Amino acid sequence: MKLTSEQLKRFDEQGYLFFPNYFSAEETAILKASVPEVFAQRREENVREKTGDVVRTAFAVHTYHPVFEALIHHPRFVEPAEQLLKDRTYIHQFKINGKAAFDGDVWQWHQDYGTWKADDDMPEARAMNLAVFMDDVNEFNGPLWFIPRSHKRGAIEAKHDLTTTSYPLWVIDNDTIAKLVEQGGIVAPKGGPGSAIFFHGTLVHGSPPNMSPWDRQIIYVTYNAVSNAIRRFKRPEYIAHRDFAPIDAWEDDAVLRAAQRKAAAE
Repeated sequence: MKLTSEQLKRFDEQGYLFFPNYFSAEETAILKASVPEVFAQRREENVREKTGDVVRTAFAVHTYHPVFEALIHHPRFVEPAEQLLKDRTYIHQFKINGKAAFDGDVWQWHQDYGTWKADDDMPEARAMNLAVFMDDVNEFNGPLWFIPRSHKRGAIEAKHDLTTTSYPLWVIDNDTIAKLVEQGGIVAPKGGPGSAIFFHGTLVHGSPPNMSPWDRQIIYVTYNAVSNAIRRFKRPEYIAHRDFAPIDAWEDDAVLRAAQRKAAAE
């Protein structure tokens, strides 16, 4: 799928694009049905919440599960990523954020590039997230909060928060957030399963805790320009990948085919 000139312009101006029903109901059902078997595993890639025995984030699922491997090759992800980053891309990170009902903890205000720069020595902000909702995301179950146009500020000074949650994050101070919100406001894209969000690596974002009785699972694929590969290997490989080979786009029915092959093999 190719983005239109209008969509490219909106991304440049706002720092994100939102697409309701980007993946079909059948594709989304396959992805969602694959999540419980991932979350049930006791493996180092599955980071659990500080306050309960529920998965906060499952990393690198595409390296061992064929359905999620197909997702990273999906043309509806690969082709827009190449357009927006103006290069072939590789997978810097893959994660499923659980944000479980009642137990899903906060994600503090941050820029993803802040972490990629500080921890991974990524040269420039030429990486971005393409995400797909597994559940209905509403105002109650911890939707993503974006500060539109904040990506225009570039990399913002941040501090390393090692205590608030079970996952360390480079976070932005409240005074800076208040000034950014005065200029750009806050938006929280909401929609049904299969909806997608593309957002810039320096777009300031976060999400509140999930106090509702509804899960809010979102899959995030981070594409990085192959010419912008990381230069520090401080974090585990399942968090910051070392395979810089460019990702090829597969057929548009890649997820459906992967599910069929997996079912036939079982």
